[in-house]
Amino acid sequence: MADTLDRRHFLASAAGAAAMLSMPKVLAQTPAPAAKRYQENISPWPLALNSSTIRPTPLLDKIRIAAETGWDAIELWVNELDEYEKGGGDLKDLGKQINDRGLFVPNIIGLWECMPATADAFEKSLEATRSRMRMSAAVGSTFVAAIPAPDRPDFDLKWGADRYRDLLKIGREEFGITVAVEFVGFMKGVHRIGQACAIALDADDPTACLIADTFHLYRGASGFNGLKHIQGSLIADFHWNDVPGDVPREQMGDEHRIYPGDGILPLTQALQDLKAIGFTRTLSLEMFNREHWKMDPKVVAQTGLQKMHDCIAKAKV
Repeated sequence: MADTLDRRHFLASAAGAAAMLSMPKVLAQTPAPAAKRYQENISPWPLALNSSTIRPTPLLDKIRIAAETGWDAIELWVNELDEYEKGGGDLKDLGKQINDRGLFVPNIIGLWECMPATADAFEKSLEATRSRMRMSAAVGSTFVAAIPAPDRPDFDLKWGADRYRDLLKIGREEFGITVAVEFVGFMKGVHRIGQACAIALDADDPTACLIADTFHLYRGASGFNGLKHIQGSLIADFHWNDVPGDVPREQMGDEHRIYPGDGILPLTQALQDLKAIGFTRTLSLEMFNREHWKMDPKVVAQTGLQKMHDCIAKAKV
């Protein structure tokens, strides 16, 4: 009897020891996946050149310049797609050209006038909205931005959430694209990130998301501290830029955007907050600087990418 108990004790102990010895080996074989980085390990986010930054350069040249200067992606405007298609171009082929150059399209701007104030007006707007979704999906974009317009000071956020839900469903089921709501700092209606969040959250859709923009956070007086209180997955795409300190906030227009790091915005803290909340999607350099439009677009693209690198390095993310 004693021999039997000793044998059982030995076997149990041996089994336990074997299990303990094997655990480090198992754990070593399943490490946590490393976070992906871009720009030769400089950035935790892919960096996109928004095509507005180098207007009035022709579309195919914008794509070539983005690739040659080292960007990860190019963010386009729906009017560019419309003009390309009307000129006889094939948008799926355009998407292939973009991919062949090592780029991708994170977002298209956008769905204009897609949230009118009445049911009848909304139904009438859907023909143009569907056409814009189709073009955006054809070029291979992940997202398309929905601007809560026509602009009006009494924009009803519940109405906006309901219509945004409709747009999400149409985009997903008919075109395989995700619609992201965008706030615009100088609009009378949806000009703050809190309003855009209300529309996105109250749409009650798991794919709801928004387009953020450093300029619009400042111009619409949202500020930057709200970024700490949302999840990174809520942001589909983040437009990146800066503003000068010598123009009153209320008087700023798109033309006042400058290179990131050259102005007064708290971009270092914003980048640190984005890393902390788990944002992993694209940072897109979006400017409408008229002086830059007069310059060599390749120089502007190269300078912009270096400014993005400098911001990220300063934030130590």
